[in-house]
Amino acid sequence: MIAKAKAISHGINAIRYITGESQNKKHPEKIHRILDNLLPSQPDTMGIWNSMQLTLSRFRPIKNSVIRIELSPSAEHTRFFNVEDWQKLWQDFVAEFDKQLIIGKDGKVRSCPTHLANSKYTVWLHTESEGGVPHLHAAVCRMDEDGNINNDHNIHLRAQHAAERVAKKRGWTTAAQVRNSNIHQVNRDCMDALKSMQSWSWEAYKNTLVRKGYAVHERKDGNGILRGYALVNGNTKYKASELGVGRNLMISKLPKTWEKLHHKPQVCASSNQSKETRTEQTPKPPVSANYTQYDTYRSGTVSYTLNHENQNLHFYIPEKVLDCFNDEFDYRHTANSRELTDMAVAIFVGLLETPNVATGGGGGGGGSQSDLPWRDKDEDDLQWARRCARAASRLLGKKPKTGLKR
Repeated sequence: MIAKAKAISHGINAIRYITGESQNKKHPEKIHRILDNLLPSQPDTMGIWNSMQLTLSRFRPIKNSVIRIELSPSAEHTRFFNVEDWQKLWQDFVAEFDKQLIIGKDGKVRSCPTHLANSKYTVWLHTESEGGVPHLHAAVCRMDEDGNINNDHNIHLRAQHAAERVAKKRGWTTAAQVRNSNIHQVNRDCMDALKSMQSWSWEAYKNTLVRKGYAVHERKDGNGILRGYALVNGNTKYKASELGVGRNLMISKLPKTWEKLHHKPQVCASSNQSKETRTEQTPKPPVSANYTQYDTYRSGTVSYTLNHENQNLHFYIPEKVLDCFNDEFDYRHTANSRELTDMAVAIFVGLLETPNVATGGGGGGGGSQSDLPWRDKDEDDLQWARRCARAASRLLGKKPKTGLKR
């Protein structure tokens, strides 16, 4: 199950969209009212908006006065849902959303529990006309009925965590589990497609992936030049920038990635040996055997899947640790967020001992060292996680996203 949340200033436009009164929808959907909270009976768009404005006027104005939320469970889990089932799903989500306490890197409280249950909101069910996939849209007043502001610090993470917890309680496969499990197979399929090609060709690459069951969506500019692509498998879409290692499956890097896969190592003479094949390999960090303490579920932990030496390894790490990594490697600002998180998790659980990291110096002495050879016995999980994050950043480099921000 996937959830998105954002505090917005254009609340009236969002409510028009949610209720179906907006004319800007490309594909008409079936739209049904699911429930309203603390609102007059069956209000229209302006009735909802005016009622929220009345609450805000009782206390103080807020720029981003509405929280927009989307809740998308898997279609197979909601196939036989009626209105009461959708209402219960939303209420479970609100309960998990409200009770979270978000702590910053400095240990201070950044976001107290919210009060959606005591706030005015409207919830509507949308069913796509093409695929028939049902999902909930909601607009929530940012100010509750007692004048408390629903804090929007890391609100996207709050929504994700709430959806994950609801899914786990219901025994559903979570969106993170599905994506973590599938993305490694998608990467392998892309690399296998490149390996199977005798020469580089976008059409051959695309057709090979289509035969493997993917839909390939091309993105071209105004001159018809291919600038990007995405793969769709079932209900999941994978952008090229999210695949591979170091974004090496993006359209601009595919030819070079193909060349590396088809490069033949040269044979060179050795001074004291006969001819031998030499290839340069990046040294792999040594494997540690101390990671088994994270292979079983405990209260307060969340599931995380890593691909190591072509095997999917499943770990259960403290939720506050994953929050730390999500904050440190925010996907909205960090291009290689997933690679950094994978490395940090691998170091944290002990799957990899921290390899030496070259440290430059102006004196020409040079050398290599790591400030993270092992975990201090007196160190708590959060302190250890922060050092793991710093080590991952040194190893892989933190690459900022570029381009226009919305």
